[in-house]
Amino acid sequence: MSIKTRADAIAQFTAPGEAFELVPGQVFGRPCVQFKNAPPTLRDLFEDSRSELPFIIYEEQRLTFEDAYQLSAQFANILVRDYGIKKGDRVAISMRNYPEWIYAFMATTSIGGIAVAMNSLWQPDEMAYGLKDSGAKVLVADAERLERFAQISDQDRPNIKTIAVRTTEYPDSPELLGLLLEQARTEGQLPMPEQSPEPEDDATLLYTSGSTGYPKGVTSCHVNVISALMSWELDQKCGIALLPEPPPELEHQAATLLAVPLFHATGSHAVYLASYRHQRKLVSMYKWDAAKAAELIEAEKITSFIAPAAMTGDLVQEAQRTQADLSSMISVGGGGAPRAPEQVRNIEQSFAKALPGTGWGMTETNAIGTSIAGQDYLGRPESSGRCSAVMELKIIDENGAPLGPGERGELLIRGTSVFRGYWNRPDADAETFLDEGWMRTGDVAYLDEEAFLFIVDRIKDLVIRGGENIGCGEVEAALLEHPKVSEASVYAVPDDRLGEEVGATIYGEEPVDEEELQGFLAERLARFKIPKHLQQTQDPLPRTASGKIFKRQLREDACKDLGIALS
Repeated sequence: MSIKTRADAIAQFTAPGEAFELVPGQVFGRPCVQFKNAPPTLRDLFEDSRSELPFIIYEEQRLTFEDAYQLSAQFANILVRDYGIKKGDRVAISMRNYPEWIYAFMATTSIGGIAVAMNSLWQPDEMAYGLKDSGAKVLVADAERLERFAQISDQDRPNIKTIAVRTTEYPDSPELLGLLLEQARTEGQLPMPEQSPEPEDDATLLYTSGSTGYPKGVTSCHVNVISALMSWELDQKCGIALLPEPPPELEHQAATLLAVPLFHATGSHAVYLASYRHQRKLVSMYKWDAAKAAELIEAEKITSFIAPAAMTGDLVQEAQRTQADLSSMISVGGGGAPRAPEQVRNIEQSFAKALPGTGWGMTETNAIGTSIAGQDYLGRPESSGRCSAVMELKIIDENGAPLGPGERGELLIRGTSVFRGYWNRPDADAETFLDEGWMRTGDVAYLDEEAFLFIVDRIKDLVIRGGENIGCGEVEAALLEHPKVSEASVYAVPDDRLGEEVGATIYGEEPVDEEELQGFLAERLARFKIPKHLQQTQDPLPRTASGKIFKRQLREDACKDLGIALS
């Protein structure tokens, strides 16, 4: 069969007997298609990927795939033997992108535990909520997070065991991971504990901000996650098959740059977990710095980089001005937030061989949904691409009726990688899931004649700042705690680098000192959620006929005052 279109490629590569063969199946009782040859669980993925090739590079530390597996097996034995972690128990991980994050994740999921990927930017109150809501039995954290944990009030601090990472100065005398592993090493190499997960057992709990209140825990099983990894592989294979000529063989091991936090589905799935089957070297950064990233790309021969538009934009600028050799780069992927069309074109022009790519997905879909790359993306820079082979898309109107090509409505999705549900939130599940396994995304979108997806708006009241979802209701609630703030409205303000910034208009009978308000909010919100653009008025906020605050008008007025154009 000759391959002329993406549909041809998918049909050929998913046919019976092929590596990506698709077969009918069910996940959580929902009909779907599944990869017949996929590893059943993350534990199988880790075991199948053991090798002496370099895997984790962090500053001067270099670990092979086998090293990482052995460390995770030691840690898994500690969790089972010393901390009593059983199948279904939650282990919270809260730290920077250290190697310890990875083998804590490997250990937890290999023994049937649920890895709670805590947002490392959370402040003490947010951290207390996540730990209590998840019911985690153990917290594995670095010094910054342990300091915040110690700041949680006695009445709000959960009763949880803590394991410290990369610090000898830590509050409340938690156990030290390095010491625990050193003790385990004296026992010799330990096999992974017999306790193991089933494919539909929950594996991950990631928190995502909704439009109101606290973040919601997104619970996904092993099949959900692995289907996403296999889907990316299939998309890549299809993309290569459609090239005019096959790409040259790599002269060195494939390598990717880990700059997105691992608590994001982009960082944990598309960058980290996708590296196992590719046997791809993972070069981790302490924090994002474009100049340092360029140095690492040259030194480690990085071949791919996946990050939100703000980071890839920084790298494009660095590529244009630097003398560093970035010719090893083959792809610059995106996720979390859309790119400006100009940045899409600049990626092609700024790297010798790298082509741009992006996709649309959600934490709830384990970061997959659609993808687009290369010439398709250059020709449609505003599109998020076409649907994954294991997912389905549908656009509906306000009455639930399906819409045709070019018609705008709410985007629905269903398929193998859609999560089980929100942790302890049956009310949120009822709002999100419709009949026949369809899930509401909260995005307004349309599909064109060739089934390319275009996201044009969102129904949810969110700000997406550099790939971070920020619930407007959560920020409004924090503002309203201030004694001088009577009314508050939070909205998205366009930003060239981050896509959107947080804006707010507040009403009070007397002005609020902005510096004092920033300090007040810093005790309640992670820094990235604090409004950058603040408007104050001594008049009550305008309201619609139904009595709701007229947020759209406030946003338009604020952007006009700031000299920012709305698209």
